[in-house]
Amino acid sequence: MLKDEKIAIDSIYVPARFRATLKPDAVQALALSILEEGQKSPILVRRDGERFVLIEGFHRLEALKALGETVAIGLVVQARHAQPSPLRHPGTAR
Repeated sequence: MLKDEKIAIDSIYVPARFRATLKPDAVQALALSILEEGQKSPILVRRDGERFVLIEGFHRLEALKALGETVAIGLVVQARHAQPSPLRHPGTAR
């Protein structure tokens, strides 16, 4: 069973495919929500040597960065499970 972990934001690599989908309005809305309620949903990452690679939660990660956070709550998944959910686009909020 996976458990939430605290992951240093500066150790998370964001693939280029996510960067092209950035929606500033979504980041701003998430930042406000996180500020008021905290991070409700973990991001998904996989290990890649000393760093992590973002799998899902791009806008949450960007919202945390915008708030000046240095740590994100995330789930570390195995590479074989690292496919984004077919029900959600990898960069969607929450």
